[in-house]
Amino acid sequence: MISAAEAARLIDISAVRTHHTLADMEELVEYAKKYRFINVHVLPAWVSELARRLRDVEGVYVGSPVGFPSGAHCTSVKLLEAQQLLQDGVEEMDIVMNVGKFKNREYTYVQEDLRKIIGIKNEGVLTKVIIEINTLNDDEMLKACEIAIKSGADFVKTGTGWVPGNANIERIRKMKEYCGKDIKIKAAGGIRTQEEFLALYEMGVERMGINTRSALEIVGSFET
Repeated sequence: MISAAEAARLIDISAVRTHHTLADMEELVEYAKKYRFINVHVLPAWVSELARRLRDVEGVYVGSPVGFPSGAHCTSVKLLEAQQLLQDGVEEMDIVMNVGKFKNREYTYVQEDLRKIIGIKNEGVLTKVIIEINTLNDDEMLKACEIAIKSGADFVKTGTGWVPGNANIERIRKMKEYCGKDIKIKAAGGIRTQEEFLALYEMGVERMGINTRSALEIVGSFET
């Protein structure tokens, strides 16, 4: 069994819904300080403020999405968004793959879209490609993993959390077996229990995006 502190270092917490406010971000920052969650993730307009509040908090990183939540922005728009995030102090960018273009089998377009965005990142900034597995069959899911690996990203991420679905434990196991050591995996969406968290941890998933309430409950479950 891992400790509460070790569990928190695997969890990104976020406030990325349309209605989230400054107060929601401030609450996340306080939780991150208290429990040492590894990443606080906010929508782009809040990144400069989040970076200011985490400036002196060692080991808690500033996260934000690119092309969120659909991935269907033009590459030029995604590049401008990524450039602004980098300027504002982002340390981890979760880039939504263009799922529609992918499902249209425009694989070169999708890979180049990701490669160009990842290519402008500052040294030390981590990148994650969101492939939205709840919109893909298994063959498509693994093809998306291949594209994420070729793009140069640090992680492939299962979803935004905006598409309904469960924790996808067995599908993520297939991803992990396919990706091996070529790219890390961030599981996101539907992770609600200690049992689900441990199943992902034991298969070697390196990061998990979990809603704040569930994250607190999961970390708390390792303290008892």
